[in-house]
Amino acid sequence: MREMIQLPKNSFYTEKLAEGCKYCEKGSKMVLLVTGLCRSNCFYCPLSEKKKNRDVIYADELLVKNEEQILEEGELIEAEGTGITGGDPLEVADRTVRMIKMLKEYFGEKHHIHLYTSVMNLEKVEKVVDAGLDEIRFHPPAETWNDIDSTSLKKIAHEIPIDAGIEIPLIPHMEEETRKLLISAEGYDIDFVNLNELEFSETNFKGMEKYGYEVKSDISNAVRGSEEMAYKMLGWDISVPIHYCSSSFKDGIQLRNRIMRRARNVAKLYDVITEDGTLLKGIIYGNRESLKKIRNEFSISPDMMGWDDEKGRIETSPFILDEIADRLPYKCYIVEEYPTADRLEVEREPLN
Repeated sequence: MREMIQLPKNSFYTEKLAEGCKYCEKGSKMVLLVTGLCRSNCFYCPLSEKKKNRDVIYADELLVKNEEQILEEGELIEAEGTGITGGDPLEVADRTVRMIKMLKEYFGEKHHIHLYTSVMNLEKVEKVVDAGLDEIRFHPPAETWNDIDSTSLKKIAHEIPIDAGIEIPLIPHMEEETRKLLISAEGYDIDFVNLNELEFSETNFKGMEKYGYEVKSDISNAVRGSEEMAYKMLGWDISVPIHYCSSSFKDGIQLRNRIMRRARNVAKLYDVITEDGTLLKGIIYGNRESLKKIRNEFSISPDMMGWDDEKGRIETSPFILDEIADRLPYKCYIVEEYPTADRLEVEREPLN
């Protein structure tokens, strides 16, 4: 796995890092999608079908039905900060303001909040800054990169008192436009630039295919040529601090750290936390009435076997189930699943 590329100062990557990135790398930031609505319509947008162009709220993988659930999710991952994303959070600026105030009031002023937006509207930006936002990352629509001076970005970056950066993907066929954007940014009050490896998703596949892009390997969703573009930028001599984040780092380090934090707080006594932060458990497809009978027959402590109402099954330790599965009249499996709100199943192994 390739992690962050560390190179000498004043080359391409500098030691200065956006404050929000420090928390992201630790997996200690909650990802709060305040809406899936966005007007930019970027061809490379990776947002899933359940979020894209839908006015929904997600705290990490949790579909939020009431705002208290946001705070609960923050507690479960021991959040030290929040990254507010979309869609575009400034499409629902008043909602975003309310979220920022709520998070600061509950978790305290040290709870670091950054926000992504492609909306170049000073009035809306000032609203979220006044609410307590700590850092803003502008994602200018790709069609503006060639002539970013025609937008309000320079004025906005100059006017606001918080850290302001630019965050974009590395798009191989837009190398010249990227260069022009970064050269222009040198003359703005921009504190940093974040560059992300371009990735395929279920929703952007057709857009990517249009430009002839391919995945770089059988085990990666990253686009071939995107990381190579990062290395090529070494010769551009850009003075603004720049940070590159690979697809493998985001998935392999940031996500793993976040789910490990959540696993510690949601795991039952009988769950086994793996080194990747997933949960191993034994499951029995008996009915709820059979739970007590199985406990009594095999002298299993109540805290080592329980009923999963959400999935309609009995759960226990994988070690216990391995011992008793062949004596049960029910289908039994050892499953591995994420400790996230969606409880995505990774793998299952039948025991009988």
